[in-house]
Amino acid sequence: MTEQQSRIYYTDDVITIRDMREEDAPIITQEEIAQGWDATTDKYEMRLRDRQEKKAVVLVAEYQGKVAGYINVYPDSTWGAYANMGYPEIVDFGVLEKYRRHGIGSKLMDVAEQIAGEYHDKVYLGVGLHSGYGSAQRMYVKRGYIPDGSGVWYCDKVCEPYGACYNDDDLVLYFLKEL
Repeated sequence: MTEQQSRIYYTDDVITIRDMREEDAPIITQEEIAQGWDATTDKYEMRLRDRQEKKAVVLVAEYQGKVAGYINVYPDSTWGAYANMGYPEIVDFGVLEKYRRHGIGSKLMDVAEQIAGEYHDKVYLGVGLHSGYGSAQRMYVKRGYIPDGSGVWYCDKVCEPYGACYNDDDLVLYFLKEL
């Protein structure tokens, strides 16, 4: 998708939400590495392929013209608590640390939920359980997401009671919201 074809979903004087471009992946990766994350461009390149295959809507937020965050909507997700049920899923949402607390995350979620609402009246997401996800957990509850009741998932499967797991990025709880 060329820059001229890139869709803008929201814009005001400081924040723009638009389709992700190939050149965004190394920028985001570099910024994530600078903030101490173990990051590569692989996941962003995968999201761009998913968009090309019409599996996902892949978005970036700019703050004052700088890439500041990202979010993805999978209209008919094939994994997680509502896999293959026709519910859209919000996946891989982040705002770079130096741009947090400027309303970027809320605007990304607004746009993602609006897109999800074009496909279904419900949307779901998985959120990690370790402390690094604390602000996201609070945000989702404030936005009306509730746990789906399936319990904790680990490595894309329900973690059986007393089952082995690690408190890493693969340990998640799924939340559902009626739009």
